[in-house]
Amino acid sequence: MEMNGDAEKPSFEVGVVVPKIGVKDKDSGHDCIDFLVLKLERVGLIVDRVLGISDEFLKLAATLEALGRAATELQIKKLTYVGIDLQFEWDQSEAFVRQPDGSLFNWCERFRCFHHLIYGIVNKGDSAVTLTFDRKEFKWEIGESLLKRMECEGIVKQVFPLHDETKRKQLLRKWALNWMDFTWQPIDEVYAYFGMKIATYFSFLGMYTRWLFLPAGFGLILQLINFGSSQLLGLPIFFAFTISWAVLFLQFWKRKNSALLTRWHVSYAVGLETGSKVTDAGTNSFIQSSVELEKKPVIDKPKERDKAFQREEWFGQLLRFRNDTIVVLGIICLQLPFELAYAHSYEVADSDTMRFGLTAVYLLVIQYYTKICGKISVKLIKYERNGSTESSADSLVYKVFGLYFMQSYIGLFYHALVYRNFMTLRQVLIQRLIVSQVLENLLENSIPYLKYSYKKYRAVRKRKHEKGLSEGKAVQLAYRVEKEYMKPSYSASTGEELEDGLFDDFLELALQFGMIMMFACAFPLAFAFAVLNNITEIRTDALKLLVMLRRPIPRAAATIGAWLNIFQFLLVMSICTNCALLVCLYDEEGKWKIEPGLAAILIMEHVLLLIKFGFSHFVPEEPAWVKAKRVKNAAQAHEMCSKQLRNLYSLEKKKD
Repeated sequence: MEMNGDAEKPSFEVGVVVPKIGVKDKDSGHDCIDFLVLKLERVGLIVDRVLGISDEFLKLAATLEALGRAATELQIKKLTYVGIDLQFEWDQSEAFVRQPDGSLFNWCERFRCFHHLIYGIVNKGDSAVTLTFDRKEFKWEIGESLLKRMECEGIVKQVFPLHDETKRKQLLRKWALNWMDFTWQPIDEVYAYFGMKIATYFSFLGMYTRWLFLPAGFGLILQLINFGSSQLLGLPIFFAFTISWAVLFLQFWKRKNSALLTRWHVSYAVGLETGSKVTDAGTNSFIQSSVELEKKPVIDKPKERDKAFQREEWFGQLLRFRNDTIVVLGIICLQLPFELAYAHSYEVADSDTMRFGLTAVYLLVIQYYTKICGKISVKLIKYERNGSTESSADSLVYKVFGLYFMQSYIGLFYHALVYRNFMTLRQVLIQRLIVSQVLENLLENSIPYLKYSYKKYRAVRKRKHEKGLSEGKAVQLAYRVEKEYMKPSYSASTGEELEDGLFDDFLELALQFGMIMMFACAFPLAFAFAVLNNITEIRTDALKLLVMLRRPIPRAAATIGAWLNIFQFLLVMSICTNCALLVCLYDEEGKWKIEPGLAAILIMEHVLLLIKFGFSHFVPEEPAWVKAKRVKNAAQAHEMCSKQLRNLYSLEKKKD
């Protein structure tokens, strides 16, 4: 098969880190590093050995044929030109649809194939093989994975994806450093390089930022122009406008998401099925492996089988309900009193110095509290019976977001509804929308750089000490693969077990969306601050992924998952909170009796709820061309299956 341009040329995409070889002893057995290189080359991988300052690196590339053979063994499902998702066959590769960049496999599929080739090297001989490393011997047993054995021995330190320098520099120029186009992004190229989940995040961020321009302009007009006696009338109009805007935005995002999946030739069902990542430890986290399925008891009787599935389903629901109850009780009994105590102390504090001290103590305590609760949530999820790693990640998102929801909004509710102090409320909103998010953007890029600089400094200093060099002598990292190894990974604040760094990026967007929506009537200018922050966020997040961090392990989730439900929840909450804010604004005496104004606000609340659910059905979730293509593919699949069935029936008739 001929390669399709540069997209099919082998490039080094995976790195394996091993210690430097100390002393070789050829008489005692095979040297394990040389033996590993030999085995990797035999499965079709191209290996480039690089000696770094403190470690040795094996850069791995694969020919298209090697990837194709691995995809066949993995039984990866891909879209064909007749519109059906079929298991990939290398001998019939021309029948499968290519990616937008012309390549046969996307980044997630390629990484799965690399993982299969690397960890699929097993001892198929009749006896164990003796291997040595630095005069230490160990046995490679029959049927054992060579790389896993070397990981257990501490010889293979890590397996991680490598940046493709050519593509990385192109994305830097066209995307991360392209400040002239505020919200434009090369989403197809981002998808080809980082995979579906990260491309979906940036597509959502770009669309969200573009849509924010409209309420930001409305809010600026309302904040800067004095309408006199009609000023208070503008707030209910702005409130109704923002709710309608948010409903339409979320509905049109669903349309765009389905269009992206179609453009990337991804079936929604397939995207959900493979919605997970391959971990660094070399373990697959896809839905249910064949080994797991084999462990389940085979029940022949249909009624008993149905009852067994039903029992397992409800037991899983009870486990999930139990874990959710534990988290909710923890939030109500522990976090809520602490948040209210901080908000009250902040309100009654006499000086700014005291408020600053209270905030410092609060941030320190809440940081540790959130980390502990995040670890507890991860442990609880291990006992749930989720269908896939992605559904487990969604469960973690719901639980941890509850902590951040209370942390971010309870103080604002307290200032607005209990003390009705809108000046303090606006100060806190400005602080969180500007100062906090600017600091977060700085920390997101500076902390990875500081970690990298510290690891580089330690490695260089250790090398100088080993060689006995003076401090004035320069020792530099000569190879990019070693620099990438020293960079931090794209990890979540809750840990790397279920989520990657997208958790924190989506969390930041969700908390921002909640602030600008739930307090829209109190501070219309917040939308303008959100626009400025998000324009910066697009470029800083791109720079972080391309420069500051290692290339992330791909995830193949088809949607933004639980975060869409969280945005929907925040939208409903904003209807309730803004109605309460309007009551506070119009009821200056605090008696909650503003007839018929209160009745009008209650009517507005119900109307907006109807608008929310009405628009959800009014705007189709799929564009017409996507639906037409899906119907066409289904018709082609039906026609092909019918033809095959007729041929089989004819052959059976002839035999008879």
